[in-house]
Amino acid sequence: MAKVVIDANVIISAAFGGKPLEAGLRAFRDHEVYVSDSIARELETVFLKLGKKIPHERIPVIQEKIYRLLGFARCISVSADVVLSRDAKDDHYLSLCKEAKADFLITGDKNLLSLSPAILQKQGIPTRIATPNSFLEIIS
Repeated sequence: MAKVVIDANVIISAAFGGKPLEAGLRAFRDHEVYVSDSIARELETVFLKLGKKIPHERIPVIQEKIYRLLGFARCISVSADVVLSRDAKDDHYLSLCKEAKADFLITGDKNLLSLSPAILQKQGIPTRIATPNSFLEIIS
């Protein structure tokens, strides 16, 4: 069983189906998924920003699904302070991966995907960064 961190944007994209949904479901079903308090808060508030893209009546249904998913994740505190990216949110994901000793980070973020395994290893991060598609290919 792998330890997995899923980028909030992938979880949000999963609400619309496709490979993000498939990757998220496989991660939650077959592996241990880790989140932090700040990522959980981000997911709780993101729909206020997406109100123009999602019909108002669908928001509560999607939020409920995300709350249920988060109930299956292991929420841990992040004390590691990794600084590798221009975006502090990206660094938080890397810090969470380090803290959880995650095997995978599922993301579509190009900055995160461009980080080499050697750079991650040097920081003590044993994580393979993968898109939803590549995660599904790797675990199949």
